[in-house]
Amino acid sequence: MREITADNLSDLARGAAVLGTGGGGDPFVGRLLAQQALKRHGPVTLLDVDEIDDDALVIPTAFMGAPTVMLEKLPAGDEILGAMRAVEELLGRPATHTVSIEAGGLNSMTPFVAAAEAGIPLIDADGMGRAFPELQMLLPTLGGVQASPMALSDERGNAVTMRTSDNAWAERLARAATVEMGCSAAVSLYVLTGRQVKDHMVPGTLTLCEKVGRAIRQAREGHDDPVAAAATALGGHLVFTGKVTDVRRGTSGGFARGAARLAGLAEDGGSTMELSFQNENLVATRDGDVVVSVPDLICVLDTDTGEPVTTETLRYGLRVSVLGVPCDPRWRTPAGLALAGPAYFGYEHAYEPLPAAEV
Repeated sequence: MREITADNLSDLARGAAVLGTGGGGDPFVGRLLAQQALKRHGPVTLLDVDEIDDDALVIPTAFMGAPTVMLEKLPAGDEILGAMRAVEELLGRPATHTVSIEAGGLNSMTPFVAAAEAGIPLIDADGMGRAFPELQMLLPTLGGVQASPMALSDERGNAVTMRTSDNAWAERLARAATVEMGCSAAVSLYVLTGRQVKDHMVPGTLTLCEKVGRAIRQAREGHDDPVAAAATALGGHLVFTGKVTDVRRGTSGGFARGAARLAGLAEDGGSTMELSFQNENLVATRDGDVVVSVPDLICVLDTDTGEPVTTETLRYGLRVSVLGVPCDPRWRTPAGLALAGPAYFGYEHAYEPLPAAEV
């Protein structure tokens, strides 16, 4: 157990955006929301998963929608607690804890807002170990946890509550509501017991985010290589360094979809890489061959600063380094691949697990 203050959030948001694999929302916006909440309500207590009771009532929160929209349609902040309160009303009792749905610059910060405003502890875990574009793509889904009852809330004060037949329907109906709310909304779902958090969530995610963000910052301050520092902290591989030469991006169905092309630099000169994304980076190909694919993580960093580059901020001329990071082993099971593997997104290649980095 430890207290998280506004001063801790810069490293956390940076590292969370790296694990967000290009999605999970803008880290600057997320950090500002969380800092404001912590300054207004005081520090948030961060608990390890083994510090919570099995019968705890854990209600997560997140933002849903297209990250490109959220750069212009900024959250008001109060919609986060509004979504949680709507779920509490459905359940007839208040949350004892909250937890992050996914890693990401915005969605790893959202639970700090909920925890601060509700006055409850935050658990050091998340439901993916990365970010994914759809609501059913959580490890609790593999464990049989229902996404609903759930609620969505927007900056206008609208709130929608849902009970769905399964988690795929939760995604479909919530996505439609999010589009009507302007392609971004706060969402609260996957009500968990403390036992379910221990069994089905990824422990230590927020601590890992802070570790990665701190490693990048300290490497930069010490005039070392921040990309190498991030790779070491994550146990990942540098798979490409290049310059962005083309970006195709659009918003459809509540997602930011597109691709970016990189021209190789230094040792990668003469080669090209293409990144395909749906909110998050899904597949990286080098000269037409797949080198990293979902569910493994594809993390894009600014080569000089090590700052994470989200899919909505990719632009022509940016020099970037691409890291491949092994995913949580549960995503590599047949059930995990069926839920969030390449075939689900329409890719025909077989998934080849990225090996762990040599220590």
